[in-house]
Amino acid sequence: MHRPPTAEARVAEELAAVRPALLPRFTTELPGARAAVLTRLWRALAHEPLPWITGRVRGAHSLALRLADGRTLYGPHADPYATGAYVTEVRLDRARAVDPAALMTALGVPDGAAFAAELADSVASLALSRAGADHPKEWPEHDWEWEQRVTDGHPYHPNCRSRPGFSVADQLAYGPEHRPVVELGTVPVPADGCLVAGDWPAELRDGGRLLLPVHPWQAGHVLRRPYDPWRPARPLLSLRTLALPDGPHVKTALSARLTSSVRDISPYSVEAAAPLSVLGEELAARTDGLLHVTRTLGAVSAHSPDLAALLRESPEVYTAPGERVLPVAALATTALPESPGWLAAFARLALTVGLRLLDLGVALEAHGQNLLVILSADGAPLRLVYRDLADIRISPARLARHGIAPPALTGRLVTDDETALRRKLFGSLVAGALAGTAGSGPALGAALAAAVPDLPDTPDLRALLQGPLPAKALTLMRLSPRTPGDQWTSLPNPLVLEPCRSDQ
Repeated sequence: MHRPPTAEARVAEELAAVRPALLPRFTTELPGARAAVLTRLWRALAHEPLPWITGRVRGAHSLALRLADGRTLYGPHADPYATGAYVTEVRLDRARAVDPAALMTALGVPDGAAFAAELADSVASLALSRAGADHPKEWPEHDWEWEQRVTDGHPYHPNCRSRPGFSVADQLAYGPEHRPVVELGTVPVPADGCLVAGDWPAELRDGGRLLLPVHPWQAGHVLRRPYDPWRPARPLLSLRTLALPDGPHVKTALSARLTSSVRDISPYSVEAAAPLSVLGEELAARTDGLLHVTRTLGAVSAHSPDLAALLRESPEVYTAPGERVLPVAALATTALPESPGWLAAFARLALTVGLRLLDLGVALEAHGQNLLVILSADGAPLRLVYRDLADIRISPARLARHGIAPPALTGRLVTDDETALRRKLFGSLVAGALAGTAGSGPALGAALAAAVPDLPDTPDLRALLQGPLPAKALTLMRLSPRTPGDQWTSLPNPLVLEPCRSDQ
């Protein structure tokens, strides 16, 4: 019986055809990529509320996970905030597992087969990303150069590099870590059939038609229609957002699943773009100069999530001579987080801004991609930049208490629920951006302990300090395809890491 090639074999075969010089390094990177994805998966198994794990027992030297079918998984103690690939193998009863996709297949849980395929893609794609990495040691000059230094994707998602539907040629042509130049195109759409927000530039108008920027992958695989060449651009961390040579960023619809979500642009996001941009400016003005929010210059939807685009300011417009701006995810490519003093200063800056906005009434989705930091010439963290307001949470009641008129919006962005607001900020900023920068629970806890005494005492800060830390249950979400929306788990407080309980 013929078996289809594994993801690793398929990528190797395609790579031999399109970029054979990378093949030896790809092969060399595979074991490390398996360990990196297995580490992320083990973190999920150790800390997420997966229904088929009935108990967790912390021993002197290892962690045991009891499964509903009577088997037991054994592996190392799981630091929920570690980013290094410290899990090279686990045991399912007596069987040794080094491959995360094979482990998920062996577990035989509901919806596990599809997730196993994604894990296999993530390993192969991660090895390809690392194989193509060749970054200079000096600090980059441009923001897009910083974004292209990040090879590993999401620091905690097992699908950190899963890009289903992308061939090897696609990844080399469009993945930011491969440093390509992408030739964007435009598709003409009748203006009277579009939803428009902000000022759509004359360059992208043609009489009674609007010219919508399109990603070439989207045009070829989803729209399946011709497009006119427009301008070259550099892909950023999100892959579908690209930097034009003269500065503005273009967020394109890219209807592919990356990590957890299909990355299109909904009409709701376009409709909300202008009022959110106004709100962002007002909030930034109340942070004593510590935060800038990039403005959405214009947005258009042809009333389809597959054909839409946004134009947004580059974060570089907020830098002074000698300063650098980079996404927080790129900090791990520098030596800065190795200094406890620097890490504490960065945590103090990020928490001051995040908690201030939460008190005002907005919970940022402040993960390492949306949140950027402006550094001085000697590397000190000076200010923050936030981009992409499409997934924040807004509390009309909190805004009103501070005399801020809530934007005229309804829907998923709007809530007064304190749990939802705190989950959004704490899960993205502390369990995401700060944890990923610190790289371990002890380092994160030390940074928070140094920063907290300088923060204003608020109910939100007390909630952060007194309870476990919320984080998205990323693996549970992938194994629950029929459950819409975010699902959550509770991680040990990084200020006091607690052992796993046997009744978890």
